[in-house]
Amino acid sequence: MSDWKPKRFWKDSTVVQVDDGFTVELDGRGVKTPAKAQLVVPTRAMAEAIAQEWDAQEKEVDPTTMPHTRSANAAIDKVRHQHAEVADMLAAYGDSDLLCYRAEHPESLVARQSEQWDPALDWAAETLGVRLVPVSGVVHRPQPDEALDRLRRRVHDLSEFRLAAFHDLVSLSGSLVLGFAAAHGWREPDEIWRISRLDELWQEEQWGTDEEAQAQAEVKRQAFLHAKRFYDISE
Repeated sequence: MSDWKPKRFWKDSTVVQVDDGFTVELDGRGVKTPAKAQLVVPTRAMAEAIAQEWDAQEKEVDPTTMPHTRSANAAIDKVRHQHAEVADMLAAYGDSDLLCYRAEHPESLVARQSEQWDPALDWAAETLGVRLVPVSGVVHRPQPDEALDRLRRRVHDLSEFRLAAFHDLVSLSGSLVLGFAAAHGWREPDEIWRISRLDELWQEEQWGTDEEAQAQAEVKRQAFLHAKRFYDISE
């Protein structure tokens, strides 16, 4: 595999307002996505975050240090053209939501799941108008059709940029409810992330920690926190 990386060729990164939003120019030349579309984003805050990432590049461009740019590229090149498919995929999490599948034992884990996950389900019932039903065990049990339809409509209503962020909020947490909870600011995103990892944290308490697993979890945590920030600056 080639180690080639594009070199920095510009001096200044500038945010420019255009007819349908904001773009970033490098020495007067507009930034394009990997699919060669013009990178136009909906808010100045997002464009400024992207411009800062380009400004921070030194001799070579490192996409791994440019999360806002990568998320915007995903929204434009992928979600824009597959909005319905992405929305359906995420809405499907509601029928097998992490929060609804509870341990049968030990009692300490059962109690902790109830303590931390029930409030999220209560929030969804109050704020989203959807009551999902928790069950014991791992055997799939369908959720009420009306609840799933309401959640599906909410997902489909998201803009392409918010849907790109929402994809990570849901897929990283494993929960459609926690994805909405993070998007709506139910609690601090770090706390919602910890709630999503309840089972893993409990296992660590019982058996100890694994450095590699912790490192992977931290990468995912940072991606989750970024997704929340990107969601917030999308509108």
